[in-house]
Amino acid sequence: MRFATYNIEWFANLFDRNDNLIVNDSWSGRLNITKAQQVEAIAKVLTAVDADAFMIVEAPNTGRTQDTIRALLNFAEAFDLRTSHAAMGFANETHQELALLYDPDVMTVRHDPIAGDDTAPRFDDVFRIDLDIDATEDRVLFSKPPMELAVKTRSGVHLRLIGAHLKSKAPHGAETRDEAIRISIANRRKQLAQAVWLSRRISQHIAVGEHVILLGDLNDGPGLDEFENLFGRSSVEILLQTGLFDPHAGQVNPIPSTARFDLDNGQHLEALLDYIMVSEDLRARRPVWRIWHPFKDEKCRAMTDLHQALLTASDHFPVSLDIEL
Repeated sequence: MRFATYNIEWFANLFDRNDNLIVNDSWSGRLNITKAQQVEAIAKVLTAVDADAFMIVEAPNTGRTQDTIRALLNFAEAFDLRTSHAAMGFANETHQELALLYDPDVMTVRHDPIAGDDTAPRFDDVFRIDLDIDATEDRVLFSKPPMELAVKTRSGVHLRLIGAHLKSKAPHGAETRDEAIRISIANRRKQLAQAVWLSRRISQHIAVGEHVILLGDLNDGPGLDEFENLFGRSSVEILLQTGLFDPHAGQVNPIPSTARFDLDNGQHLEALLDYIMVSEDLRARRPVWRIWHPFKDEKCRAMTDLHQALLTASDHFPVSLDIEL
């Protein structure tokens, strides 16, 4: 069985207010790429990866007239994808939803948020924690609440699938260096709190014997920025300490990357942001991970159409997990 996570940049821009695909020569949210070009590229990537389930990060919007699931099903129907069903968790206000696109012949899926307790409340609730050890309780919210799914495979295996998109550390809106530093530190503090919250929920699932797979964009990794030393560990390390595993998280030679961002000077910044982490009990089921990187994956580099589609579709690349379930 193959699971994948894919952050699709500005996916919401490709649908009108009634969730119909916009396939024309108007500009998409991606630089110098039309909506038609991005739509075609996304379809090529999803078809090539051919996962049984895709965790879509930055999925189309749910709002007054829009509906994430309807938009994804319209996309799947337009390109005859076998992942013809979709599920989502709590809608948010960012126009970047979390949703699962999946093959109904392979699995059944339902949103199953757990109430938890005061130490790990439900993801649409409030998490109380002292972020800066000042004896003052901070109230933390998820701008994009993680999605907890109960999954049953065709063979009868039950899984707890959690999709996540943690807080970005980028200092958006900063106008001075000092302001950028202040915002970066505040964002990292909030991101770490979200990771602690998520790790406690995962630990509770593991403690009762559930198979757990965490997929998504964690916006973090060991050694990713200079502010990590202020807090001693990254969000990824917090999550790994629950007993989860992803081989890319500890790989140093070569350093993997799942995202490629254009810089103003014509250069590119690469980063490891996207993960599929599995609980220890699933490591006995022969898991194999793959980052569909257009330059670092030999098969993606050799297939001209797929190579270009990966660069056109998003600034992130899919991560897949093949596992015997």
